[in-house]
Amino acid sequence: MIKLAGKKTLLGKVSLILRVIIKYASLMLAAFLALVPVVVCLFTAFKDDKEYAATKAVQLPSSWLNFDNFKTAWEKANMGTGFINSTIILIGVLAGAILFGTMMAYILSRFRFKGNNIIRNLFLFASLIPGIAMQVTVYKIMDELKLIDTMHGYMLLLMGTDVISIYIFIQFFENISSSLDESAIIDGCSYFGVFFKILFPNLKPAIVTVMILKGVVTYNEYYMANLYLQSKDKLVTVATSLYKFTGPLGNKYNLICAGVIITMIPALIIFILCQKQIYAGLTSGAVKG
Repeated sequence: MIKLAGKKTLLGKVSLILRVIIKYASLMLAAFLALVPVVVCLFTAFKDDKEYAATKAVQLPSSWLNFDNFKTAWEKANMGTGFINSTIILIGVLAGAILFGTMMAYILSRFRFKGNNIIRNLFLFASLIPGIAMQVTVYKIMDELKLIDTMHGYMLLLMGTDVISIYIFIQFFENISSSLDESAIIDGCSYFGVFFKILFPNLKPAIVTVMILKGVVTYNEYYMANLYLQSKDKLVTVATSLYKFTGPLGNKYNLICAGVIITMIPALIIFILCQKQIYAGLTSGAVKG
């Protein structure tokens, strides 16, 4: 019996060690797969045309002080204008998506009316349809409204494709007691006052979560920006600016990688400065079942 108990204890220790090894090995593999493209992009950004053609992608550049690719990418791709336009689009889309999403969630969660469940199900159904499958219809609607090749039209388009944010806000509203609404209304507060003065300030975690999710998508969005912002010189964004280094005669990958590194710098700075708020928002803003 003592030997059997000792064997079970030994097997338990071996099993625990194996689980720990598998866990950390999987984490290392995932980190490796995530970091390799970034490292290769960084190496390529510091290589000129001849060095890029003569060396392998994972080979270190001969000099880390060669910033010609970054200068060329910034000037020829008109990245300054792209950053300005992307910032305007990002601020407008986030403000509109948060305001529209919170008000829509407020109506669906606080007011019971015929068709409430139907609207919720339609939102869910719309999120399951691939966006590219609806582009022919959306493009015709945008053309009829004269919104193609306009920044405000592109911003409205991005605001209207955010179903997940509405569900996040609905979940938070359902976790806030409706007695707050009733008490405020009894004291003479209007529905708008209840929303803006009482409920909206309590949505800070959800707003941070939506800003992260929507901000990343908006900043990196390429397909609709390339399709609807057709004046590439004036309405260029960060995502579409590097398209100038591609063509039928070849692609300038060293310049593209330099531009990619430039576009990563603002996001990296924001993450470093606001990482506590980001982690707190993602943790408390998770949707509970």
